[in-house]
Amino acid sequence: MKAKVDKDTCIACGLCPSICPECFDMEDDGKAGFIVDEAPENVEGEVQEAAESCPVDAISVEK
Repeated sequence: MKAKVDKDTCIACGLCPSICPECFDMEDDGKAGFIVDEAPENVEGEVQEAAESCPVDAISVEK
């Protein structure tokens, strides 16, 4: 599973790294980023939860 953060839409609320710190982090530009090439299977649920919880729908998930 992969995810992408739309930097133009992201409001830097920090919710995604709080849900799944293994895959999301706040980057130098102040916006969230997907920091791994592919999410490990054991955190795919958290990646999906982060995408669904994003208040501005800035995260897209590819399975």
